[in-house]
Amino acid sequence: MTAPSATPAGTQEPLTSPVSSHNEWDPLEEIIVGRLDGATIPSDHPVVSCNIPPWSARLQALAAGHKYPRMLVERAQHELDGFIALLESFDVTVRRPDAVDHRRRFATPDWSSRGFCNTCPRDSLLVIGDEIIETPMAWPCRYFESHSYRTVVKDYFRRGARWTAAPRPQLTDELFDAQFRVPEEGEPMRYLLTEFEPVFDAADFVRAGRDLFVTRSNVTNRMGIDWLRRHLGPGYRIHEIESRCRTPMHIDTTFVLLAPGKVLINPEYIDVDRLPDVLSSWDVLVAPEPTPIDGRLLKLTSMCGKWLSMNVLMLDEKRVIAERHHTGMLRALEKWGFEPIPCDLLHYAPFGGSFHCATLDVRRRGGLESYVDHDAG
Repeated sequence: MTAPSATPAGTQEPLTSPVSSHNEWDPLEEIIVGRLDGATIPSDHPVVSCNIPPWSARLQALAAGHKYPRMLVERAQHELDGFIALLESFDVTVRRPDAVDHRRRFATPDWSSRGFCNTCPRDSLLVIGDEIIETPMAWPCRYFESHSYRTVVKDYFRRGARWTAAPRPQLTDELFDAQFRVPEEGEPMRYLLTEFEPVFDAADFVRAGRDLFVTRSNVTNRMGIDWLRRHLGPGYRIHEIESRCRTPMHIDTTFVLLAPGKVLINPEYIDVDRLPDVLSSWDVLVAPEPTPIDGRLLKLTSMCGKWLSMNVLMLDEKRVIAERHHTGMLRALEKWGFEPIPCDLLHYAPFGGSFHCATLDVRRRGGLESYVDHDAG
């Protein structure tokens, strides 16, 4: 249930927050969907290039700071419009960020950059219950990205939501390991980020009521995880998921919560025997091999790996929006008892993701519960 906020001065009735989302599967009522307007190819800072496929990183380095080609934007926009129409056909309220010219240069006392895009609200904003948290992201080109959501967030705040911003990072050289190289298979895991200051992307976390799951990555350090753990306090527990991905960034192609007691895992990145003990009673569903992508241009420009097939959005405990191209995933979801709803968003990959990345569920119908076996943990 939504927690009432404090009663504003001069009024009699407390506000009821329009923000209320505790997990990934309760019935969806309101969502923020990203925007392609003004999208700009990100800078070639090491924290960017180490996290995207090598072929994309090479192209991106040559074109950094320029707007995305119109052909890429138009294809993605057509699919995004269809996705929004699909959400609205299920009576889901869709909110959008402001349009921004991301080519504009900005600066701090230590560095300057152009922007990226606001296609993926899942990264810069984290919803926990009735609270929206602006996250301290590690990509310099995303430093002010959350500002494009301020119109929407201020509206939620005026209507009763809680609004928090994590400490804004300095993003100086001390945060990044100058000697970093991507670890080879069999080598100990290492990360580009130091523990100079807390940084994290919201998309490295998924929610199951009082329990959150996180992957440490090249955009989320241990200090960032500790900051969120202390901020949320003893009412929540954060469990780390070990990933074998050599270039980890965001949990939603690695470990995806589908419903109470059901989690979808990436067989390349996850060792089932090393999942947290609190999941001992859950059904662990192993994602099928993704359907290959035929288009050469899409292969070259995608900022995401092949496991974007796992990047699905739950409408409720049964209905799930999934990429139409990935027929193996659609069949697997149906076999597991879900009702997959095919939709096109394949050409969103050059802008950072698919259905889960492109959205931020703001309100789901349901209350705060516990879904894991804490005796096992």
